[in-house]
Amino acid sequence: MKYTKKERQKLLLDTLDKTPFITDEHLAAAFKVSVQTIRLDRMELSIPELRERIKSVATHSFGEEVKSLPIDEVIGEIIDIDLDKQAISLLDITKDYVFARNGIARGHHLFAQANSLAVAVINDALALTRKSTITFVKPVQAGDRVIAKAIVVSSDMKKNTTLIEVTSKVENDTVFVGQFSMYRVTKS
Repeated sequence: MKYTKKERQKLLLDTLDKTPFITDEHLAAAFKVSVQTIRLDRMELSIPELRERIKSVATHSFGEEVKSLPIDEVIGEIIDIDLDKQAISLLDITKDYVFARNGIARGHHLFAQANSLAVAVINDALALTRKSTITFVKPVQAGDRVIAKAIVVSSDMKKNTTLIEVTSKVENDTVFVGQFSMYRVTKS
């Protein structure tokens, strides 16, 4: 269906309100227009490019500060965090993250995103991975955006342990699942 400019821009606003991390390429395909048309629409509507939208959401979402590691040591960009409950991060898979011969992402990048998110969600000064059980469900390609969500399943403060489940997705497809048993210590 071909939309008028006014209809397309209204749909663009609605779409970005629901899914702020959608790329211009995906928007162009959805509306059957060029990427340049989407960019012009965004400019007219004063909608920033994707990276700026991510930073804006992250800046406004963090009600708490990550304690267990410096934020710049997290693999991917944390876009939401509620310490000791849940966290979400994004990782754009570039050609540097994939095997040259087939364009498939190296597993250690997906693991690093999930593991560092599991560490970051811990509300203590120190968090270390005791044990992990991981499953690579589906290959990830260069150009994919991996969204990892960590959920704290349980904590045993007497044993200083926390169990965290991380699910990573590309669009709506699960690509990685992991359970991380974390050791945590509060330092005075």
